[in-house]
Amino acid sequence: MIIAFPPCTDLAVSGARWFERKRKDGSQRASIEFFCKFLEADCDKICIENPIGIIAGDYIPKWYPDLAKRYGLPIKPTQTIQPYEFGHPTKKTTCLWLKGLEPLKPTNIVEPVIDEYVCKNGKIARFGHGIGQAISEDGKKKYAFDDPMTARLRSKTFEGVAEAMADQWG
Repeated sequence: MIIAFPPCTDLAVSGARWFERKRKDGSQRASIEFFCKFLEADCDKICIENPIGIIAGDYIPKWYPDLAKRYGLPIKPTQTIQPYEFGHPTKKTTCLWLKGLEPLKPTNIVEPVIDEYVCKNGKIARFGHGIGQAISEDGKKKYAFDDPMTARLRSKTFEGVAEAMADQWG
C-alpha cells in the first residue's frame, strides 16, 4: 500500500499568485510529475492526499498539455474530506485520489471552528480570514501567508485523518 502526501507547494490553488514564477523555474512541472509517479505506481492500493489544486482542473491541460496527455490529466479526486469529520474542529478541504481503497468513513464529526487548528504539540494556530495567516498561540506573533511557519502549520495531516487511514485501510 502507498499512502502519499506529495508536497502541495506548487500544486495547491492557494498558491496561484506564484504560478507564473513556478512555471518559469520548472518547479511546478517537477511537482506535477512527482504527483503522477504515485498515480502510475505498480501497487494495488494507493491513496494520494493533497489540497484542492491543479491536478483536478483545467490548469494542466492549458499550461502543460504534454503532461496532461501523458498522465491523462485532469483527474478528479475520488473523495474530499474535512478534518471536522475526524474529530478536529476546523475546515481544510483535503482531496484523496484512491486506487483499490474504499473512501474514508468519518469517525467523529464535530462542529468546525473556522480559523483554528490545534497542532500536534498542543499549540493553537489561528488563520486569518481565508488568507492563511498563522497567529501564534499567545496571539502576539503573526506569520505572513508566505512565511515558512505558516506553510508548516497548514501542511500538517490531522491525527484523526491519519488514524482513520490506519484503522480503515490496515
